[in-house]
Amino acid sequence: MSDKDSLIQSTDPVSRGDVESVAGKGDASGTNRPEDHFDVHANMKKFYDIQKSPPPAEVYDWQRHHIQVHDQGKDGYPLNIIIDPAMREMYQHVHAQGLTNVFDRWEQQEKIRCGFCIQGLSCQLCAQGPCRINAKVPRGACGVDAHVMVARNFVYRHVTIGTAANIFHAQQAARTLKAAAEKPESGLKIRDQDKLYKYAEMAGLNSKQDVSKVAADFADWVLADMGKPYYEEAAMVQAFAPAKRKDLWRELKIFPGGGNSEVAFAQTKCMTNLNADAVDFLLTSVRLGIINEYQGLFALDILQEILMGTQKIHKTRQNMGLLKPESVNIITNGHMPLTAHVVIELASTPEWQEKAKKAGAAGIQVLGHVCEGQQLLNYTGTQSMPAYGGQEGEWLSEEYLLATGAVDLFMFDYNCTVPTLPLYAKRFGTRMVSTHEVIRLPDTEVVEFIPEKMKEQAAKILDMALEAFQRRKAENREIYIPPYTSECTVGFSTEPIKAALGGTWEPLLDAIKKGSIRGIATIVGCTTARYGQGGSNIFRIAKGLIGKDILVLSGGCTSSVMEYTGLTRPEAAEECGPGLKAVCRQLGIPPVLSYGACVDIGKMTHTAKELADALGVDTNMLPLVIGAPEYLEQKAVADACTAIALGWLVHVAPVPSVTGSDVVVKTLTETTETLGLGKLMVELSADKTVQIYVDHIEKKRRGLGI
Repeated sequence: MSDKDSLIQSTDPVSRGDVESVAGKGDASGTNRPEDHFDVHANMKKFYDIQKSPPPAEVYDWQRHHIQVHDQGKDGYPLNIIIDPAMREMYQHVHAQGLTNVFDRWEQQEKIRCGFCIQGLSCQLCAQGPCRINAKVPRGACGVDAHVMVARNFVYRHVTIGTAANIFHAQQAARTLKAAAEKPESGLKIRDQDKLYKYAEMAGLNSKQDVSKVAADFADWVLADMGKPYYEEAAMVQAFAPAKRKDLWRELKIFPGGGNSEVAFAQTKCMTNLNADAVDFLLTSVRLGIINEYQGLFALDILQEILMGTQKIHKTRQNMGLLKPESVNIITNGHMPLTAHVVIELASTPEWQEKAKKAGAAGIQVLGHVCEGQQLLNYTGTQSMPAYGGQEGEWLSEEYLLATGAVDLFMFDYNCTVPTLPLYAKRFGTRMVSTHEVIRLPDTEVVEFIPEKMKEQAAKILDMALEAFQRRKAENREIYIPPYTSECTVGFSTEPIKAALGGTWEPLLDAIKKGSIRGIATIVGCTTARYGQGGSNIFRIAKGLIGKDILVLSGGCTSSVMEYTGLTRPEAAEECGPGLKAVCRQLGIPPVLSYGACVDIGKMTHTAKELADALGVDTNMLPLVIGAPEYLEQKAVADACTAIALGWLVHVAPVPSVTGSDVVVKTLTETTETLGLGKLMVELSADKTVQIYVDHIEKKRRGLGI
């Protein structure tokens, strides 16, 4: 920690109040700064005061029984909704000790939630506020009405942040590609040259040069396009978007320019006493959704696959049982597996494995968590590396993962690292390391992201992990690893699926035309701690869909749910309707195809575009539904706007903060579809959701005449 950080932390006022302490005694502050809490190791409790989950061999049967009883109410929360057997055990261990954790915090917050905020009817933009609107007070102090307040909040608080985050991520990947091209000794390599040449040609670049020159030129092209002003059409949208969609976007005047400028343009509109047109705000959100896709998600997927290898279908395992008590266990967490990839490659060398043995360990393994783990699970460049140990779980399990006591080093970069982890790191002996300047947590170390020095950074991280392992052994700390892993088939994406079909989409399209597969649903995004969710909503919806012969694609923390419930095994074909069952059996595939991370939604849109092209129709004609049944944060809202721009029905749950305006609700759920765009659908019931998906897909089939 720097002197500057120490100064900031020492002068930061500490919030005191009725907040349960990490010890469960009620006598410590509510801060997440570890130095404000006692020496946690002296207060360690045993691990065994918990009710065990069903034995590994019985878990899948138990999960299916559990969701049939519809026990989704408040009684028994949260064990009524947690269906990951490892998380069920670790939640009890953490809760019994009074440790702050995500499910207990949600329950506490539910008691004090603001109804105005839930509806989008509160505003803190100017000094005359905060303002709240209801029937008796229909305008804010500035004169803004409910419709503008809700629409402005939607754009400002959700879509601009989500879009900025995805573009930022792609920018880091472009930086890294440039470093790999110009300084190959830096760490990452150019693993998929064919993909590089293909997209360089589509960008109008000279692809007949040396691969390093093409890579540098492509990286520069991406970075320059991101920096264009909003009033100049984005070259990436011109190059990669479907032709019919581009015509529509120009007609609606929502064809975007450079992503960074688009975010600034939209945020400027959100200034107090500036834009007061609710519908214009919502069209702005769709415009952001377009650039979110082509300079964010899609760009990122291209860049990272060039660097780490295009996805490949293979079998692997997932969940906390992959931790090894006698090994150095490194968890890499986040969404930007650039440094992590180099760490895994270096750890896989005999030199570093020997260093681990000299430190008293059986070896080193690096396990991915949340979406970073899903990406590493799928890239061909990682799959064969001996030190890659697999994927650990969804974001809800982070605190519980550290509570095993088996995690020696937790490296984190971008997105989905919860603020309480320093408390867990102190209590359970984990060394925490930030690997990107976009994230800082108190009492954690920093190995700064410098693309040109990634190999050097990776060596430093591995040294830190060996030291942490030796400290764990010297202190003889007790650990408990829930004995659960799930076999899963992963690595699906446009290219590997098409290759498995013989290089053409015709077999899949024939199955859809004949009705063996009625359509496709993508179940993407996060999981949440809300009542009725915790992964169980995702599971119930996916089960319902495959039973109706609808093929499911997953991405994000939903992929973890599909994996630990066994839906990504080919054996899950037996749970499908007769048509999908026959297709899965014939191809030897599961009925849920894991595309990887939430940021891999760009790969799903790419698949959809190719299917639409093969059918000779616009993307909005496809028998396709986009679902985010447990969406969590701002990127998910931006991604929903991408889907609306491409003409698809988008299901979200829980209810977004838009219900305070009937104009906003009607625009998003009805009007956008009349413009040739997609529309939003909100439904909390898993069973009703399945029927809505089925009805929409059947409507689209009729539109195609099949």
